[in-house]
Amino acid sequence: MNSFKTFIAATALATVAFTGAALAGDMTISKPWARASAGMAKAGAAFMFIYNETGMDDTLVAAKADVSKKVELHTHLMEGGVMKMREVEGGIPVKNGTTQELKPGSYHVMFMGLNEPLKEGSSFPVTLVFEHAGEKTIKVEVMGPGAMGDMAKHKMGGMQNMDHGNMPGMGQ
Repeated sequence: MNSFKTFIAATALATVAFTGAALAGDMTISKPWARASAGMAKAGAAFMFIYNETGMDDTLVAAKADVSKKVELHTHLMEGGVMKMREVEGGIPVKNGTTQELKPGSYHVMFMGLNEPLKEGSSFPVTLVFEHAGEKTIKVEVMGPGAMGDMAKHKMGGMQNMDHGNMPGMGQ
């Protein structure tokens, strides 16, 4: 009888573990990239496409990387004719069956206090943390300083008037 209870408990744990792994596998991250650092810049950003085919809505709640002292999820908003970058509160939504694009001038992963400049042609790991799908580690490719990745059609209007607030490492 004792071995039967052990078998049932082990089966339940295996089912939970398998379901979690399958869910995380259904969150597809494609074309992750970052721009090479310009000059002595102490900040950088990563962009990508996140496709959710998990069967449920999810949220990107955090990101982790060793390339900087701090990693945050950010977005841009227009205030008084000035584009401002701010940390996203509550995470970045990724609805089931859709693609959430992290791109210049919109949602992105922000690296503040870079340990060293991001060099064109290099790459680095970033772990994305989802509310339901768990963690997924990706490799971010570093492109040239003016790169637009696969977002070449995206317009960057207003970027010359960007206000980064009081974010450390932004050269202010």
